[in-house]
Amino acid sequence: MIQERTLPNFNATTAQITKEEGLRIYEDMILGRFFEDKCAEMYYRGKMFGFVHLYNGQEAVSSGVIKAMRAGEDFVSSTYRDHVHALSAGVPAKEVMAELFGKATGCSKGRGGSMHMFSAEHGLLGGYAFVAEGIPVASGAAFQTKYRREVLGDESADQVTACFFGDGACNNGQFYETLNMAALWKLPIIFVVENNKWAIGMSHERATSQPEIYKKASVFGMPGVEVDGMDVLAVRSVAQEAVLRARSGEGPTLIEALTYRFRGHSLADPDEMRSKEEKEFWLSRDPIKKFAAYLVEQNLASQEELKDIERKIQATVDEAVEFAQSSPEPDASELHRFIFAEDE
Repeated sequence: MIQERTLPNFNATTAQITKEEGLRIYEDMILGRFFEDKCAEMYYRGKMFGFVHLYNGQEAVSSGVIKAMRAGEDFVSSTYRDHVHALSAGVPAKEVMAELFGKATGCSKGRGGSMHMFSAEHGLLGGYAFVAEGIPVASGAAFQTKYRREVLGDESADQVTACFFGDGACNNGQFYETLNMAALWKLPIIFVVENNKWAIGMSHERATSQPEIYKKASVFGMPGVEVDGMDVLAVRSVAQEAVLRARSGEGPTLIEALTYRFRGHSLADPDEMRSKEEKEFWLSRDPIKKFAAYLVEQNLASQEELKDIERKIQATVDEAVEFAQSSPEPDASELHRFIFAEDE
């Protein structure tokens, strides 16, 4: 087991959060976890095909960042581990599940599958299977916001883009090139590195000369922030600050969230590279259990209220599976539809 980095301290008592906000975030995290667990079940039962990369363990990053943004207005760019980002962005669970089943009712009409989800309605710019592929796309979205505001005089153009990617993407040239442009042009974007320690089977510490990714922001003249990615309140706090900076025209922020995936790289991964000790260390830091304990301790929720949310979300996920299974397959006559935007 490689020596773990010292996680940044966050004083949860300083968090400004209402009961309504707390329950909304908890519900979002539970939705992400229960949805992914159901995906695993469906995959192993032979109902879901192809590669499926689950997000279990990283829920605090998705909920902490996306719920600090404006739903349906701001933009989110994801990776091949995109189901939970889609859910946090507001894409209905039944549309995400139908997409995983390859059905016509899916958010990408059954054309995207697990790794290529998209929803214009919810500002989801897409899941991108190639490593670092979404970084320049997200920056393009941020550029058009700035251009519309400053060149076309559209005062309503104050959207912020959140771009999610993994630690492996930070060794890719697109990462450096795009951060440079974003800093030069002061784009309204947040670069969120979900450092889960492993790029498939390659340990992050073995793959890069500077494992502390947030420090790389300094050479581009932008803030770099390290945060405990297993603490949703800590993630939310740094995300709120980054969103404020971006929306007020102060430019991009690089956030490195130290997190961990509880399952293998994909459901086809036997997960033999990671040590038992490492997995147990991170499993003990489950972000959902941590946040549930906080809500109860701060009298923001009772155990029964949290159980009610879990029952509600389980019903939502079960309904999503029923919807996906009963939905029609894409018709072969529409094979060439939705290649261009004007087809919709």
